[in-house]
Order: sequence, then structure tokens, then C-alpha cells
Amino acid sequence: MKILNIVGARPNLMKIAPLIQAYAGLDGAESLLVHTGQHYDANMSDLFFHQLGIPEPDLNLGVGSASHAVQTAQIMTAFEPVVLEQKPDAVLVVGDVNSTIACGLVAVKLGVRLVHVEAGLRSFDREMPEEINRVLTDAISDLLFCTEPAGVANLRDEGISDERVHLVGNVMIDTLLQHRERAESSTVLADLGLTAGAYAVLTLHRPSNVDDPEVLGRLLDVLEVVAADGPVIFPVHPRTRTLLVRFGLDARIEAIENVRLLEPVGYLDFLKLMASARVVLTDSGGIQEETTILSVPCITLRENTERPITAELGTNQVVGQDPERILAAYRRALSGELGAGSVPPLWDGNAAQRIVEVLRKAL
Repeated sequence: MKILNIVGARPNLMKIAPLIQAYAGLDGAESLLVHTGQHYDANMSDLFFHQLGIPEPDLNLGVGSASHAVQTAQIMTAFEPVVLEQKPDAVLVVGDVNSTIACGLVAVKLGVRLVHVEAGLRSFDREMPEEINRVLTDAISDLLFCTEPAGVANLRDEGISDERVHLVGNVMIDTLLQHRERAESSTVLADLGLTAGAYAVLTLHRPSNVDDPEVLGRLLDVLEVVAADGPVIFPVHPRTRTLLVRFGLDARIEAIENVRLLEPVGYLDFLKLMASARVVLTDSGGIQEETTILSVPCITLRENTERPITAELGTNQVVGQDPERILAAYRRALSGELGAGSVPPLWDGNAAQRIVEVLRKAL
């Protein structure tokens, strides 16, 4: 069995790491790692590969940033010769980035079976580029591995046969549980002069939040209120930083007392920051899942979520972009009303092993 495993952006690394480890126990399996280079920062990528114990990619396509159309086309053009040369039994993609759908299309058009990990997630918001990638990738996949029951139901509603769909748990949580103890040893709190439980964490990167100066300005209004209560740690996505400057909001955010603007943070340090925060405000999907496991209140700055189980069982509350709704949820978090939750089914650290067992039988 020969599998090409695709990564294209940092979140993909946390999802692929436990799978790479699980293949080691599979006799006769040849696993190759292909990095498309969709989001590639040498320093951060090296740090993530080292911290997560991922071997260096066997191939790096070096595509880089571009518009959705150009980037998707460039990934397809670069990946097709790889499939033709390697002749894999399957191509495995994770998540919902452009690399996911681009490599998936190449695989199925060349008659290679496609495996999608983290299938079935739906925000039902077609304005999100990731939603388009999810729907299309699932439609062409041969094996679909879901993190939560809603994903299984969504795929059934879309006419995908049950025998192709497997509820296995969450590989991102496999990574978190494996590295949680190591993250506890991080010195990031001491390095930043922080006290556990006495600061907030913020992340922002989705176009709906950062591409409109009025929306971004309202979120800075919220940030001023939250920062009045104590430090806010804000690792700034490169694209968000660029837009803050373009909209003339960089001076304003830098002037807010208690806001710490950081460069992107390594996995272990960020895990420690989340685990010790009193509240996390984010528009990230993965962080909604991680805070659920960490039992940390999470306020999601979006009108929807493709991970409903984090709000149904976990610690997540989806509040949108309205400052009043955000601050109401923030006050609930401070009072302890937001934060009690339970662990979703199968989020036990063994999702990758379940996936590999299905692959062993299927391939």
C-alpha cells in the first residue's frame, strides 16, 4: 500500500502528524509526505515539523501564495507529475484548504482513490472559500473520515453512501493529547510575564473579519474593553497584519494598553497559552476544538461554525461580529457561565489508529 499524504498549511501539520506515526505500525505500507507549499514559512514550518515529530516532506511543491484560482491551478499542475511518477494506491488529504481540493482533483482524474480526513464539516456558508473546498472534496472522495456525528449526517444528506463514511474521531485532538504534557513545560508564560488564568488569547484571520475595515474596527472596539481587564495575547496572522496596516488600524491596535502583538507562535507554546487562558476569542475552526478539550471558554467571532459539537458539548459559543454579543459572552466567560463542557465521542487520541485500520482493510 502506497499513500501520498498532503499538507499545505500549518493546521494540516497537526492533522497529518498522528497519521504519519500510525502508518509505522502498518506492515507493507509506504507513506510519502507531500508539502504543497501553499502556506510556507521556513522558520515556522521547521519548528512545527520538529515539535510534532514529523519527518521532512519527501516532496515540496513550493507553490506559495496567490489568488484562489492561481494557487489551485499551480498546485494541480505541480502535483500531477508526482502522482504519475509515484503511482500511489491512494492520496490522503486533510482539512479544507486549497491544497485539499487541488490534490484531490488530480488524484481522482488519474484514477487514484482519494481519502479525506475531517470530512463532512459544514458551515452552510458558501461565502467561505473553505466551505466550497469541503463540499467538493467530499463529493469526489472514496473514503471519508468524520470527526463528529454531524459530519456523518451532512454526508448522508448529500447522497454519499454510508459504506464510504467512517466516524473515527479527531486527529487534531490526537496531536493535542500526545503533546499536552510537553506543552506544560513551555516557558512562554514566564517569557511573556503572564499569570495563568489572568489573560485572554485572540486570533483573527478569516476574510469576514479582517477584510472589511469597519468590521475589523468594531472588533478593535471589543479588544479595548477586554484589554482593560488584563493582558490580551494576539499572535497576528501575516495577512491580518498586512490589512491592519492597509486600513490604518495598526497604530490604533498598538496603542491599546495590555495588547501583546506577537508573531505566529509555535505549536507547544500556543497550546500552553490556550490551556492557561481565562478565555479565547477566535475565528479559527481548530481552536474551537482544542479549547473544548482544554476546558477553556471559547468565543467564536463568526456567524456560524462547521464544528457544531464544540458548541453543543464543548466550551464554545458562536457569537458573530456584533460587539454587544461578543462582550455579553465575554462577561459570561468571566463569571464562569461559559466553560463547562464535555469531551465529544471518540476524541480520545486514537483517531489516527482507527483511520489506518480502515485503510488497511480497504486498500
